[in-house]
Amino acid sequence: MIIGGIIFSSLEYPSKVSLVIFAGGCLLRCPYCHNPEIIDGGDNVSLLDIKSEIDEALDFIDAVVITGGEPLMQAEEVSEILNYSRKQGLKTKLDTNGCYPERISGITDLVDYVALDIKAPFHKYDAVIGAEIGEKVMESMKIFSDSDSYLECRTTYVPGLLEPSDIIEIAENIQCDIYTLQQFRNRTVLDDKLKKTPNTSPQELHKIAQQIKPILGKIKIKTAEFGEEII
Repeated sequence: MIIGGIIFSSLEYPSKVSLVIFAGGCLLRCPYCHNPEIIDGGDNVSLLDIKSEIDEALDFIDAVVITGGEPLMQAEEVSEILNYSRKQGLKTKLDTNGCYPERISGITDLVDYVALDIKAPFHKYDAVIGAEIGEKVMESMKIFSDSDSYLECRTTYVPGLLEPSDIIEIAENIQCDIYTLQQFRNRTVLDDKLKKTPNTSPQELHKIAQQIKPILGKIKIKTAEFGEEII
């Protein structure tokens, strides 16, 4: 499996300590990507070695999280790791951009928690990230929302790429258990032009969250200053 690294985290799976596997490779080139170093891949690590990492961590972790990059570029390997983690009594979480709805059906019964990136209103994907995949993301969302997985939809609010009205439109067209607004941070981005874009302020995210709360109910904002806050 091509991976960009493995770390421990108390943040990636809510209320649990997790082993986080960064799957290497992504078919998108989002200008604000915060993991640009693994877009084109990573190190080739055997599944046996990854399973050994999980075994060695069993006394310290509650969950395994597979993030990226885009994990479903390696759907078979991801499925095997999720299945193995479940057999060890661990919770499982998958982060995905939703580009591969056709690969999801085989893993929904292996995932307890899904974080699905909603990068823009579905009809504006091409304008915002340069990839016309909104319909695929919508299809992925519907598959996950119909499954037993807990579904978090999340959007990184990048000033200049998105407007508050875009977030309202997203809120009106998604189906999920919780919606997260993430702070844009300009320290690590794929497009150097965005390094001149100011970080989103927590106050701005709070204001947008209050606007969409009547639409969705359960809203979370995530910032460097205050961590995760339920609105």
